[in-house]
Amino acid sequence: MWDPVAGQFGALPFIYGTVVSSEVALSIAIPLGVGAAIFLAELAPARLSAVLTFLIELLAAVPSVIFGLLGIFILVPVLRAAEPILRGVLGWTPLFQGPFYGVSLLSGGVVLAIMIVPFIISISREVILTVPGDQREAALALGATRWETTWKVVVPNARKGITGSVFLALARSLGETMAVTMVIGNDPKINASLFAPGYSIAAVIANEFTEATGDLYPSALIELGLVLFGLTIIINGMARLLVESTMSKGSA
Repeated sequence: MWDPVAGQFGALPFIYGTVVSSEVALSIAIPLGVGAAIFLAELAPARLSAVLTFLIELLAAVPSVIFGLLGIFILVPVLRAAEPILRGVLGWTPLFQGPFYGVSLLSGGVVLAIMIVPFIISISREVILTVPGDQREAALALGATRWETTWKVVVPNARKGITGSVFLALARSLGETMAVTMVIGNDPKINASLFAPGYSIAAVIANEFTEATGDLYPSALIELGLVLFGLTIIINGMARLLVESTMSKGSA
């Protein structure tokens, strides 16, 4: 229960909202990001790969508030239109039940997915390119097709680095503030359905810190910030180690 008037500061709704929205984002971003990275690094023509990589890296520089505005005016109406389809296909699960008003955990997760996909693509592509060419040539010489070489030789060698890119994207999604605040609904309740609104740690700090009074209220928000800070540092450290280990292996 989060009720500042009554002096109750339960953190679980915000931890839940942060974790669920990030899981939704990763479930969408990982297959798209890794697939696009493999295509750009191994299968696409060099000129097309260079142009698409440049455009994708530009997306990573777009301010998060722009993604939030796009989420409100474009994504939310699209999800409202797709809601009958989602309910018809997946409505038998508790994740897609109940009323859907647009702003929700699902909207927050999709916005996060759009934001972190460029990170996964960019880093995974760089890691894949560090795999020694000798391994590709050896697989092709043994009769493997280009796709078999990519999937069975290149990707396994780049697995740690790709995993590292996913961890970096997860750290970004955990700490994202404005875009999520604008589309997640900002309701401090735990709901099983992704159609229901939620709240994240970063969003509650941004929304309520300026109006926090007394000693306990700001202290609770600061403690939420420390939890988020600790999670982000640990995840970023693990990701950096995985990426560096793969790149050093490739350069060797």
